[in-house]
Amino acid sequence: MSDGAVLHVKGRVLVGPEDVRDELWVVGGRVSYDRPAGARDVRTVEGWVLPGLVDAHCHVGLDAHGPVDADTAEKQALTDREAGALLLRDAGSPSDTRWIDDRADLPKIIRAGRHIARTRRYIRNYAWEIEPDDLVAYVAQEARRGDGWVKLIGDWIDRDLGDLSACWPREAARAAIAEAHRLGARVTAHCFATDSLRDLVEAGIDCVEHATGLTDELIPLFAERGVAIVPTLVNIATFPQLAAGGESKFPRWSAHMRRLHERRYDTVRAAYDAGIPVYVGTDAGGSLAHGLVAGEVAELVTAGVPAVAAVSATSWGARAWLGRPGLEEGAPGDLVVYEGDPRADVRVLAAPRRVVLDGRVVE
Repeated sequence: MSDGAVLHVKGRVLVGPEDVRDELWVVGGRVSYDRPAGARDVRTVEGWVLPGLVDAHCHVGLDAHGPVDADTAEKQALTDREAGALLLRDAGSPSDTRWIDDRADLPKIIRAGRHIARTRRYIRNYAWEIEPDDLVAYVAQEARRGDGWVKLIGDWIDRDLGDLSACWPREAARAAIAEAHRLGARVTAHCFATDSLRDLVEAGIDCVEHATGLTDELIPLFAERGVAIVPTLVNIATFPQLAAGGESKFPRWSAHMRRLHERRYDTVRAAYDAGIPVYVGTDAGGSLAHGLVAGEVAELVTAGVPAVAAVSATSWGARAWLGRPGLEEGAPGDLVVYEGDPRADVRVLAAPRRVVLDGRVVE
């Protein structure tokens, strides 16, 4: 399409869960619901339309060993694009991916800077590894470097204990989160286990990644404070394999990981039923492949989240949570076209018919 081209999108445009329109146009890269006068170079696509999907937990520029080169990061971003994920919240990466912002053919990224972890309490080459006295300073640094988010490692295996345990003292977490908020950034944390959750929520955290350690006692606290979770169920599916690998050295940790895996669906459903905001994230870019967003939506449905809510968790609701527009008038023309209604069957998300970025159909 030329720069002056107009895209005409026909069918069923899902502006919201119940706001369904018959058509839209993309003019100059922006959504319009008014037919443009005198348009000549018009391309038409048809189908069921959603705003570009959101993967609210992925890692562009990272693999199982640490930072990757630009070519590999580009392939990761392209894989997400092909899956229809056009808005990515990068939940921690040691790579500088700012160059992606200049590429109109790649998904838009909201960065959380680099992970912040305790010394020797996370995956090697991923995080800043520090002690509690330095937490406020590093949170301030990453708040300034990111796009409105900071990522903490809330718990990890303590090798002396032989199990997961909290990484940060309560007061250190409280001071660090307050500093992030002062700088206009929200804070999220990787948390598998239970024991870090109360301190982080009461310290004012905005989101918890994975959240496999949620309990019936803690769920009301999350709901009251409006703390979101991003369950990353496609990642939690790897827990039995991880547990088997650590069985001989850390049997207590392995048993713990298996218990978290076994109750994963019950945990997510209980959180959703209590009104905790739940969003789609895949944790791609560490040991997981990119492009798994449709699989994560399907996992939420398997957990008992209604299909419309699961679709919202990767589209309308997720974009509103991240402060990015969907398909309203004047929004960037980022959308995905499907064969059928994803509200009726989320499996259609696995096969986009057309992907459109800034009004350009991706071929």
